[in-house]
Amino acid sequence: MEAYTGFAEVYDIFMDNVPYEKWAAYLTELLKEYGVEDGLVCELGCGTGKMTELLSKKGYDMIGIDASYEMLDIASRIRNEEGDILYLCQDMREMELYGTVRGVVSVCDSLNYLMSEEDLLTTFSLVNNYLDPGGIFIFDMNTEYKYRELLGEKTICENRESCSFIWENYYDETERINEYDLTLFVKEEGELFRRFEELHYQKCYRIETVKQIIEESGMAVEAVYDAMTHEAPNAKSERVYFVAREIQK
Repeated sequence: MEAYTGFAEVYDIFMDNVPYEKWAAYLTELLKEYGVEDGLVCELGCGTGKMTELLSKKGYDMIGIDASYEMLDIASRIRNEEGDILYLCQDMREMELYGTVRGVVSVCDSLNYLMSEEDLLTTFSLVNNYLDPGGIFIFDMNTEYKYRELLGEKTICENRESCSFIWENYYDETERINEYDLTLFVKEEGELFRRFEELHYQKCYRIETVKQIIEESGMAVEAVYDAMTHEAPNAKSERVYFVAREIQK
């Protein structure tokens, strides 16, 4: 997947229906439940920094990592007024931190962009390396139910005053890959709209596969939850949260 380019400048507009505050409260609850009350926390796939900023306001010293320079430019200009958030433009499979952190989080299905089990293992191993002893890794992933029943073979359109998009989805059940074809129209000067086209892919992973890779990376699986709950995933879960703990240091 190429980093977000044209979509970066209108990303927040089209994501204004995402309950970031609710997600941040849930993440904070999980972090504290598993022992991360404060200190350094790193967000992988932070995008324009909305969640990074919210967690910073809840008292965590935040680091945001994303592969898109365009996304991070927005994050650093708009969501870092105090200058206390460190943003790093890095591929999560090659991330480098200056030291260890108490927790790592990743939301909004960022890890579904990793297209192979090898990529997941590489990323999880790096997370494990940069976690404090006993540190916590919390991340979410989209489920096959969501890809197959809610996204696959569907087209979503939105028309706003300053931008519009056409979002076409194709889910390959054999390869377990969802293809996102995005066509964007972004208003510039006067009545002029500039067209952008982006192609993205996400990989669907079975829960048991992800749990196995967590363990292979040197961490222990603490819990798997149906999103926004403390309940086990069910057949119609659209998103699941994994909680892993560093156990080898």
